[in-house]
Amino acid sequence: MSQRHDLAAPLPPLLVTGRDALVRAELAKRGSADALVVFDLNNIRWLTGFTGSAGTLIVRNDEMVLVTDGRYGEQARFQLATSAAAARVCEARSAAALREGVEQSLAGASQVAVDPNEVTQAQFETLRSQTTATVIPTAGVVQHLRRRKTEAEIARMKRAAACTDAALAECVEMMRHRPTERDVRDELEYRMRRHGADGPSYDTIVATGANGARPHHRPTGAVIEPGHSVVIDVGALVDGYHSDMTRTYLIGDVDPVMRRMHDVVRESQLAGLAAVRAGITAGDVDKVCRDIIAEAGMADLFIHSTGHGVGLQIHEQPWVRTAMSEPLQPGEVVTVEPGVYREGLGGVRIEDLVVVTESGCNILTESEKDISCLQLAPTN
Repeated sequence: MSQRHDLAAPLPPLLVTGRDALVRAELAKRGSADALVVFDLNNIRWLTGFTGSAGTLIVRNDEMVLVTDGRYGEQARFQLATSAAAARVCEARSAAALREGVEQSLAGASQVAVDPNEVTQAQFETLRSQTTATVIPTAGVVQHLRRRKTEAEIARMKRAAACTDAALAECVEMMRHRPTERDVRDELEYRMRRHGADGPSYDTIVATGANGARPHHRPTGAVIEPGHSVVIDVGALVDGYHSDMTRTYLIGDVDPVMRRMHDVVRESQLAGLAAVRAGITAGDVDKVCRDIIAEAGMADLFIHSTGHGVGLQIHEQPWVRTAMSEPLQPGEVVTVEPGVYREGLGGVRIEDLVVVTESGCNILTESEKDISCLQLAPTN
């Protein structure tokens, strides 16, 4: 179990007070829309605390209304009160009542903003039929505001990371006994839940041997054998917030090329962590990692971006990749995860989850990175 995080300690309350005002200010910067319709459930959760699977949120200059169906009325009222959301609930018991609830919430609006990334064409056309206002495609209003995390949000991500650290520490030994990829995956996910996680953050990756050359390999019945690298990409989910971490283990005596790959990726990842701070661009962090790998003659083996934001979604803004020119900000939570992959041999990826600070970053994932070589237990 992690020695640096109390997995039983209560988490601070997750309040959303004032987030509606941030949306209104962001809308004002972008133009003259006097309402925003939010369809994305993650954005609705961030603004209200509501976790149901169906709802539409309308943010007006003077109020915020959550329109949901009869399955979620009581839940919505409870969750909005708990999170101190400045919103009222419109509970509808039929499709006609849902439509009417949205129409009434938009009454009097002249320009209505909607994120085109949140809606299908059919939803967009339906919205246009529900209001006499002009519907304006306006991308990324809430996603942009979600980038900087509060202390309560970071506490949940830190807890998720600690659950993952604890589970991985308990599963390292089993890799010495020739388990399958699925065996390791199943044990990791079971132990994360035992340590308090709500579940895995995403489909856990365990990739041994040549399977490691596929960055998003799905675990199979492949057995961990001497000479393999084993890429483990695992995260936990706690109260809606994700963690993300990758470690690569070398099993017994490996090909010198694989050991060199591990050394280069570790150097690249440490340099990337050292580069993270408020004010640096995400593209520059990517470049720091990419340059080290290129200098080692492995540029063509680094086939994905260096990282991404994490929060209510496992992949969200900001994107840590080439040519991203927007500076990182304090409170953003990002991954640093360079990797190299050689077809027929395997792969190496090392990843940490970090909080951007003014002077650097705070690393949330604590699992050991120096212990890269495991010897298999003798067979009877």
